[in-house]
Amino acid sequence: MPDLAIDGGPAAAEALSIPEWPQPVAESRENLLEVFESGTWCRGPWIERLEDEFADYHDAEHAIAVSNGTVAIELALRAAGVEPGDEVIVPSYSFIASASAVPTVGAIPRFADTDPATFTIDPDSVREQITADTVGVVGVHFAGYPMDLDELVPICEEHDLFLIEDAAHAHGSEWRGRKVGAFGAFGTFSFQESKSLPSGEGGIVVTDDDVLAERARTMQNIGRAQGETGYRHYTLSSNSRMSAFQAAVALGQLETLPAENERREENEEILLSELEAIDGVRTKPRDDRITARGYCLENFRYDPDGFDGLSRERFVEALRTEGVPVFDGYEVPIYRQPAFFRDEVRRLLPPGAEIPDYRNLPLPGAEQLCRENVAYSHPLLLADEEGIRAVADAIRKVQAHAADLRAREA
Repeated sequence: MPDLAIDGGPAAAEALSIPEWPQPVAESRENLLEVFESGTWCRGPWIERLEDEFADYHDAEHAIAVSNGTVAIELALRAAGVEPGDEVIVPSYSFIASASAVPTVGAIPRFADTDPATFTIDPDSVREQITADTVGVVGVHFAGYPMDLDELVPICEEHDLFLIEDAAHAHGSEWRGRKVGAFGAFGTFSFQESKSLPSGEGGIVVTDDDVLAERARTMQNIGRAQGETGYRHYTLSSNSRMSAFQAAVALGQLETLPAENERREENEEILLSELEAIDGVRTKPRDDRITARGYCLENFRYDPDGFDGLSRERFVEALRTEGVPVFDGYEVPIYRQPAFFRDEVRRLLPPGAEIPDYRNLPLPGAEQLCRENVAYSHPLLLADEEGIRAVADAIRKVQAHAADLRAREA
């Protein structure tokens, strides 16, 4: 076995050529020029076209384009009727916006644990967190791997709770042949430039509910009723509108998304067939209910016992040197972020609100993922087959040298 690249040997993944991201497409460029020359840079036909095409693509009746994925969650919470002092169950392992949107609208987050096998919210933990003050659940289709909708939707129906699907990672993901987003009250998406459907910034909210859709459109547009442009405002709300430039870019990228997702799925299947045979690498379970995958990143769990006790940090460093751009994901669960210290949360909530002691929550699944997660971004899955197989070759190479690397850690 050649020396590790970290010791001056050849990189095992030299064949891995990852395309730059985002990849501008010609249609986006043409759309941008049309918008620029039209002089209609705010609301108008480009926004409407994106909303119609995205709703159709994601099997939803309605879509409301917004300025980014974070305000998409906030808008969904407000439109779902969340009031100050309400409780909303949120995921413990995700980007902070999946939970921080709740206190931003004056409600109290209650964190559910994460299933370490799937990286998604644990339905059993959701049940445990329900109280008399709980009004809804925010769950994440983490890395485009759908949360268990067969469990979560009935839980919400049983307890009269709304479900918001944070689908920022899941453009194109399907559950039982239907795209995610409209299984609950709302689905929210991000178009930030790292996502598989990028427009720089931007996002969108989808729903099948006519009443919720009208409410969200009004709240998205500073309280104006749908179609109105004057100065009559029916509710107190902010401006979360998307610009026509963002819509122009997103529409072009939407054209290429289905083919890109197919290629990612094909390459992930090749990579999984390799990774599943490597001791110490734990991939997500295969689930026949997931009938198509969207991607933002992908993950596996690292078990040092399969690598002679080598720390994850040293494993990641060695693998990156071999040419595989992996990273370790979130360092702490959301509830241990400084932003969730009690004083920070308290200033957003009604006086006297009872705030959980977030820093001392015992949520072992989320904490396990903070120790074990190894992630890579979705553009890796657009490489050619030789490069995809080189990823596994690089892991096996690090594994073959793991005892030596471990000895140097001591």
